[in-house]
Formats: sequence, structure tokens, C-alpha cells
Amino acid sequence: MSNTVMRTSLAAAAALSLTLLASCSSPADSDTASAGSCTPAKGKVTLQYWNTVPGMDKVVALWNKNNPDIQVQTKNISNDQYGTLGNALKAGKAPDLAQVGYDQLPSLRTQNAFVDASACSAAGAAKSKFVPWTWSQTSFGDTGVFAFPQDTGPMALYVRSDLFKKYGLPIPKTWDEYAAAAKKLHKADPDISITFFDPNNAEWFNGLLWQNSAKMYSYSGDKWHVSVASEQSKQVTEYWQKLVADKLVRTDLAHGSTQMYAAYQKNQIASYVGASWGYSMFRDNLPQQAGKWSIVPMPTWSAGGASGDWGGSTVAFMKGNSHLYESVKFNTWLNTDPEALALENKLGGLYPAANAGLQLPALSEGVPYYNNEKIFDVFAESSKKIDTSFAWGPTQKTVNLALQDAMAKATAGDGTLTNALEAAQAAALKSMKDQAIPATAGK
Repeated sequence: MSNTVMRTSLAAAAALSLTLLASCSSPADSDTASAGSCTPAKGKVTLQYWNTVPGMDKVVALWNKNNPDIQVQTKNISNDQYGTLGNALKAGKAPDLAQVGYDQLPSLRTQNAFVDASACSAAGAAKSKFVPWTWSQTSFGDTGVFAFPQDTGPMALYVRSDLFKKYGLPIPKTWDEYAAAAKKLHKADPDISITFFDPNNAEWFNGLLWQNSAKMYSYSGDKWHVSVASEQSKQVTEYWQKLVADKLVRTDLAHGSTQMYAAYQKNQIASYVGASWGYSMFRDNLPQQAGKWSIVPMPTWSAGGASGDWGGSTVAFMKGNSHLYESVKFNTWLNTDPEALALENKLGGLYPAANAGLQLPALSEGVPYYNNEKIFDVFAESSKKIDTSFAWGPTQKTVNLALQDAMAKATAGDGTLTNALEAAQAAALKSMKDQAIPATAGK
């Protein structure tokens, strides 16, 4: 969903994990999470909607123009998305609706951050409008409706085709081929790196784990099984550790930072491992490189292997929302109406989660910045290859912070990326124990 997103759990595993969250809630939590009232307001209503998507103000303006009795005020909170939301929740001043990443839904659910909109028949009916696995991520395994899916982040490889051609690099189909290209490029010109590794971006790294079927959590026997440091995860960390140790990738750049764009502008980096929403980042921040970029399938661990997902968000019904009828109407329009979806894709780079969104004309056309290539065909194929059994845990934010802290130390020479997995696993188990959530170390 762009660098404003950095946020993704699926089908049966997601349902199981979210069901457990409900069972772990206190009686007070259960009471306040019950379905709210769906009584329409008698007069004009103004809703608050907080998000991180570029151009969302223009999308909202379109709604406001056509709906004088249900006006929406939007606020961009991309500078500190979850800090801002957390403070608002503590103060009892949360917005009616807010953008929440799939990976953060479980942890916010344990904090009783949402209201159940299922009292509105239109909320439940919206399920059929979305790609099934995206709805599964929002459902909490029961009949409640706490959020609508907005977008997803199927991953791919962004390639500076002119640099690849200049240095005779073939398009890598596997991660082994990608490492070989990194070595060849570095040998030809030590000032150019194949890509960068941002140790402070756990969400991106989680997408790499997801691709390798490195399931971080599962649920059976009435408890969580935490497997953040699985063998599949270690395969990923060992791969990137070697690239870091051999100085084949940069580790001094933060994703979405001015320094990152400057490095690409100076032709110091030849590719980018990213998600569908990233296409607008390069288009908007590096306009002079139009025609020099191509988007190809993400390298896989074996020929024809799975892809990964990085990010994707929902629009959640937040605690304290007293206008569910109006909120459901707006939320449905925002995330399923073709005109709204087209604007969100054009301005914010969103890859829609709605079935109607996947039929947008723009997604079947060539994109001028990318040499008129049909880049969304690549993302559509990537989306088909995502492991839909991947699930998030109830304390993902804590795990991400622990992972980032340890990865930053590792790239600075203190420990390894595999050590970072072990630190994140320990943080997951401790945070669950602290919240009296049954958990054990898995394999």
C-alpha cells in the first residue's frame, strides 16, 4: 500500500487464530465488543476516517459531493499510524473508521479497539464483494464484522532494466540467481548494489518469510504454537545474512526515506523487492527514471515457487463508533465502488481487495512509467501464488519491534539475522504469557 502502509493472515489459519482471540478476551471485552446499533441517524452525520493513503482526501471529496447527509472528514496519520491510533483509543477519541493493517488486527482486537458492525445487514452482505482470503483476515473467526478489506500487497521484483542490460545481468527467477546477479554486479562496479536490506522494516521481512512458507504461528490443542524461528525462517535469514556479510546489499537505507530515493536516483541500486503498492512510489518520487523500470515476478526458492505478500490494509470500525449505519455505507462504497477503487489505485497505488477492483480497466492496461508494460498482470499472478494458510499472532507488534531491534544490531555486526529470529520468538512467547494467552514454542 506504499511506504505509508508497511502492514498482512489468511483463510482457515486466520479464522482459528482470531477465534482464539475471542476466547481469550475478558468478559468486559466481550461485552464491549458486541454488535453496535445500526439505527440510521435522523439528521446530517459527519464521520471521521483516519488513513495513510496518498490522495485519499480526493477520494473522500468525491463521496462528500454525492452524499450531503453523510460527510466524511479524513486525516492522514502516516507519520505515526499506530501511535496516533493508540493514543486516540486511550483517550476515548478514536475516529469512526481507521486504516488498520491485517497484521495488526489481532493485537488491536486484544485491546478491544473495534466495534462489531454485524447489526447492519449490509455489513455481513459485503463479504461477497471481496476476495475470500482477505475477508477471512478480518472476520475473527465468528459472525462479527470489525473491518472491511481494502487492499493487498502481492510482491514482485522491480528491476532497473537499463542497469541490468548494461552489466549483462539476466532477470533472476530464483533467489540463487538473484545472489549470483548481486555478485556479478558488485564485481563489475562496487559502487552499485543489487538492492538494500532495511533492518528496521519487519513488515517487509515478514513478507519474505511468508513467501518461504515460514509460518510464524499455528493453533492446536487449545494453545498457540509459535514458530518464528523455524527452519524455513532460518533459510531466509541465512540467505540475507550472506548478502549483508559480503556487502552485496546496502543496509544504511530506510524504506521510503529521502536517502533511499537519492540512492536510486544516483543509480547506486539496481532493483527493489517490493509489493504492488510500491509502483506509485517510484512513479511519483523518481519521475525522471520513467521507462527505465520493469516489474517481474519475485525470485522464488525453487522454480515456480510461491510468492509473498507485504502489507495490505483494512478499514476498521473503531471503538466508540455511534454511526454504524452511515459508516457501513461509506466503508462499502470506499472499498467496493469501481470509481472509488480506480481513484485509490491511481492516486494511492492501492491494489484492491474487492472483486470489482480486480476488474478495473487500469489494471489491464500498460503503465507509461514502466515502459507501458502491463505490470498488474505480474501482481495478479503473484497474488495467485500466495500461501493462504499464513496467519498472524495476537502480539505481532511486539514481535516486529523485537525483530527490528535485533536485525539492526545484526547488520551493525552484533549477532546475526538468525539471532534476530530467536529474539523475536522469545518476545512472542513472553508477550503471550504476559497476557495469559496459552502458547508454546513450535517447530
